[in-house]
Amino acid sequence: MNAAFDLQRESALALDAADPLAAFRDEFALPADPHHGTAAYLCGHSLGLAPIAAAASVEQELKDWRRLAVLGHEAAERPWIGYAEQLAPALAQLCGAQESEVTAMNSLSVNLHLLLAALFRPKGQRCCVLIEAGAFSSDRHVVASQLRWHGLDPERCLLEIAPRAGEELLRIEDIEARIAAEAPRLALVLWPGVQFRTGQSFDLARIARATHAAGALLCADLAHAIGNVPLALHEQDIDCAAWCSYKYLNAGPGAIGGLFVHQRLHKRAARNGLQGWWGHEGQTRFRMEAEFRPAAGAAALALSNPPVFSTAPLLASLQQFQRAGLPALRAKSLRLTAYLEYLLQHRCGEQITQVTGTEPQARGAQLSVRVRGGRSRARAVFDALQPQGLIADWREPDIIRLAPAPLYNSFEDVWRAADILAATLQANG
Repeated sequence: MNAAFDLQRESALALDAADPLAAFRDEFALPADPHHGTAAYLCGHSLGLAPIAAAASVEQELKDWRRLAVLGHEAAERPWIGYAEQLAPALAQLCGAQESEVTAMNSLSVNLHLLLAALFRPKGQRCCVLIEAGAFSSDRHVVASQLRWHGLDPERCLLEIAPRAGEELLRIEDIEARIAAEAPRLALVLWPGVQFRTGQSFDLARIARATHAAGALLCADLAHAIGNVPLALHEQDIDCAAWCSYKYLNAGPGAIGGLFVHQRLHKRAARNGLQGWWGHEGQTRFRMEAEFRPAAGAAALALSNPPVFSTAPLLASLQQFQRAGLPALRAKSLRLTAYLEYLLQHRCGEQITQVTGTEPQARGAQLSVRVRGGRSRARAVFDALQPQGLIADWREPDIIRLAPAPLYNSFEDVWRAADILAATLQANG
């Protein structure tokens, strides 16, 4: 894959000229940089850039609010009742799910709590939850608090698996072996589609098979996976999943999140889940009756009507994903990331250690690199990047994360990022 690359900027420009998705870059607001006009923004794994169409999408809702007030619930251009349902087709495509299995609502941590409240039922010795060591803090907090909610001690019931000594990444066979070993006491596995620090993408189908063989449920955190890597949640028999929409889905800070519940668990989730009026079936919701009649599918877990102004940008973003198509985006993502890897290897060499794996299919649109020389040097390098026009991301103690997002990043962005990082490493030797 790297044979077509070289170190010259002209090669990056040629790759951009041949890129069938290049025009999507013009549909985003790019951060300014005083030296180059726009910054090399490789931070979409933290916050995606703003689609220009998002402003018009929000303005339409503001216009309808000004024009119609309460009547906008039924008479707006996009009626506010049923607003979240408009997202289901595109979300289902990105998740590899049926439309009834997904819904847009709340935020990532809230949705994880709702899923576990509905589906996590510890009983007897089967009371433990397995996560990866170094999991995103949100996941760990959710699991620990859910265990305490059930009267369980996280010190005993929260299980973690770490990479082998001297390794950065988890091996799939080790995950499977640990699940099998913990089978008698395992109730649930909470696992990321893509690990936030390392960028490692996991085979969720294999993890689901191992989890089910152990008699447990698999809940997936897709915060860094949705819109980034191919997903097939229904076919792979994932039990449930949740995500946020402000990373690769480009819906803006604090944007509405979403969740997935496999159809075979719909009745169980509706029966055991926390209930709110928006989870009531739509046709009788406004009768305000005492009896709760769950909506069909994952929507039964909705509690409140969707926040229209933080949902509108996601509508604009999902239209871009539908026009581009995830297969084409993934193909470009693989090439962008491989190009970044090639440049870093040849420009930065012994100055960094690549944390993210080298197997293209086992990573998302992200390369995490560890700066050699200790935390002090690594932090000095990172702090010098933004003034030179590179916006990246830092993770303690010495990791810089770079994420070339295929909807708006160019090959020239990647070339500039590697050039800036190489020069900065040399200056901070």
